[in-house]
Amino acid sequence: MKTALATVTLSGTLREKFEAAAKAGFQGVEIFENDLTQFDGSPKDVRRMAQDLGLEIIALQPFRDMEGMPEPMRSQKAKMLQHKIDVAHELGTNRLLFCSNVQPYSSADRDVCAADLFALAEIAKKEGIMLGYEALAWGYHIADYHEAWDLVKRVDHPNLGIILDTFHMFSRGNTLDVLRDDIPLNKIALVQVADAPSLQMDVLQYSRHFRCFPGQGDMPVVEFLQVLKDKGFDDYLSHEIFNDEFRSSSPLEKAIDGMRSLIWLDDQTVSKREEKTAPIQAPQVKDVEFLEFAIEGESGEALTNTLAQLGFEETHRHRSKNVSLMRQGNINLILNREPKSQAHEHFQKHGVSVCAMAFSSDDVKATLSLAERYLVERFDNQAGPGELNIPAVRGIGDSLVYLVSADAAVRFFDVDFKPVQGIQGEAGVGLTRFDHIGQTVSNTDFLSATFFYKSLFGFDIDASQDLPDIHGLVVSRTALSKDKRVRIPLNMTNARGASAQRFIQKSKGSGVHQIAFACDDIFAAAKNIDSEKQLPIPQNYYRDIEARFGLSSDLIKKLQSHNIMYDQNDEGEFFHFYTEEVHGVFFEVVQRVGDYSRYGEVNAFVRLASQARQEKK
Repeated sequence: MKTALATVTLSGTLREKFEAAAKAGFQGVEIFENDLTQFDGSPKDVRRMAQDLGLEIIALQPFRDMEGMPEPMRSQKAKMLQHKIDVAHELGTNRLLFCSNVQPYSSADRDVCAADLFALAEIAKKEGIMLGYEALAWGYHIADYHEAWDLVKRVDHPNLGIILDTFHMFSRGNTLDVLRDDIPLNKIALVQVADAPSLQMDVLQYSRHFRCFPGQGDMPVVEFLQVLKDKGFDDYLSHEIFNDEFRSSSPLEKAIDGMRSLIWLDDQTVSKREEKTAPIQAPQVKDVEFLEFAIEGESGEALTNTLAQLGFEETHRHRSKNVSLMRQGNINLILNREPKSQAHEHFQKHGVSVCAMAFSSDDVKATLSLAERYLVERFDNQAGPGELNIPAVRGIGDSLVYLVSADAAVRFFDVDFKPVQGIQGEAGVGLTRFDHIGQTVSNTDFLSATFFYKSLFGFDIDASQDLPDIHGLVVSRTALSKDKRVRIPLNMTNARGASAQRFIQKSKGSGVHQIAFACDDIFAAAKNIDSEKQLPIPQNYYRDIEARFGLSSDLIKKLQSHNIMYDQNDEGEFFHFYTEEVHGVFFEVVQRVGDYSRYGEVNAFVRLASQARQEKK
């Protein structure tokens, strides 16, 4: 598979875009005409710059409203094409891309349009240029790719082919039937792959602002590539992404994201030319092994006090480092005060914070191999003599993700830690395991973060939800392991005052802000929490759920006395309460009854408002 991207995908100058594409491993670039027009140099300079970086310029695009135009516009389009062919020669490319006409005064007569494109293809033939024709999803007469294919077939010229753009295809609800059954390989001029979340909105606005890399959205891009591979396709796959966040991000970071997405997309499909007989699957993540906090001196006292009231005890101390372990049930919380460590570096930048999490995996070696393939950076841990060297990769923000074997005969703390005499840490207040771990990310990192979990760990990604904050909407998507034992809600906002933005400001970057523990008896778990450490819930909330669910007055009193919130659906019931925020992190205790699998999202607006009030105190 050959990889390329259109320069419109990235931010920066044309040189910065080329350099980012080359460093990320792309082989080719499409030149978006605006980037060339504003470049301070000749097309030959652009060609040399690409060659110096090992990039092929695979196309110049886009040219608009070429077919079905009245005179004298029709003649002017032919003259323009000749000028652009001259530019293409200087750039060293032999492909020019056309979009379907969007003008209301253009002709709807397919024969007229076919005659126009034939005449243009004749000009291209003399110059050794291939023309590609693309159906824009908002084209005036031709908006679907099967309509574009009908026109290309009518023209029947060797120098005119069809452009297949997944966004334009799937945003219109097109199926793959025409591609599968009718379009031969030699008539495909170029393939552009883009994804997008499922949204109901004007298609032009959808296209201009919400496209994303394959695997970051909800379109059937895997099925699309599989159909192409079944046909024997082996030409360039190129990104053409219009996205506000991409254009305000580091070009290198987004180029790496784009390359990762194409490698992942290739891995999800097979072809007769490949040795693999099935899609490459990420090894299964079994559970969260531990969370690690970066603290220093007495800075984490408020944190440890809250954890103590939640029933956690210091059960183990590291044999050679200033690191301790608090346990309860199957929950492991590491407190790292070691001065020469990644945790110390994290503390210096972010203060008291979660600096790492660890997943137990059924194949650590395969996960690390996949991380290398997907351009995920490894972290080399400095283990001392006789200590476990737990492998890790760079995670969200500045955090790490450690990987431990799910089949290990001993736990990580059995080797590097020694027990504190007389402390078991098993009972506590009945907390059993991590239920979910919420991470807040910037709007520019939101898609990257979800795809990190999807590609490297094989997590499923829930549909986006809008959580109403009193200062603006928070968008949330949850990454879930296949068996749903590991749940990672990811939150972001574009509103300056909303809670997600406040967490980022406090923590000076993306990171864990919410840690939810599961229990079997939430009322027992809530008994030890001092009232000042609980997140207070308004009385009006309890009046509302009493009326909405028909709860007994006795249950309402029990819930209210501990600031416990409640939800129910057809699957079961959900009880949960929150602690106050400590160093940008808050804790949640949940009890799931029956098969309830959600997160009490209906209560989020009350929680967010209460946290905002606490912030002002």
